[in-house]
Amino acid sequence: MSADLLTSPLPGAKDVRDLLEGMLGREVDVRTGGAMVNPGAEGGAQIGAYVDKLGALRALVVADLPLAARAGAAIALVPAGGADVAIEESRLSQALFENAYEVLNVMASLFNVGDAPHVKLDGCWAPGEAVPADVAQWVLSYVRRLDLDVDVKGYGPGKLSVLAL
Repeated sequence: MSADLLTSPLPGAKDVRDLLEGMLGREVDVRTGGAMVNPGAEGGAQIGAYVDKLGALRALVVADLPLAARAGAAIALVPAGGADVAIEESRLSQALFENAYEVLNVMASLFNVGDAPHVKLDGCWAPGEAVPADVAQWVLSYVRRLDLDVDVKGYGPGKLSVLAL
């Protein structure tokens, strides 16, 4: 069967945890059964869209503002207070957005396994930014998804939704 006909795999919670711990260089606690991350909720969410070589949407990763800020701070060794300020102001600084973007970029590796279609991060939207309709329609859909409560040691909690389309 051609890889183009296969679907992107849904990673396990352990895979997500291992990737985050490796990138952030600190312990990360991940618990399944969390609520779906809703970009329309207070603070919003950073959304990464992953496409295959033909440009077809294959996966999404949605991090609520607290997780985007905390992961963005942790990867750059910015003190946790920098993330707290972003959360209080309900917006990511450009630096935190770019750092969280890099986390989402590397998360493409969660989907690039076996014979699955190779994907890359194609679009990334900051919390509160308008998201194209073809992406937004999937964020709260009941598709193959993993909704997680995540706690970055020394930085704090947030929520993450991983969707395989």
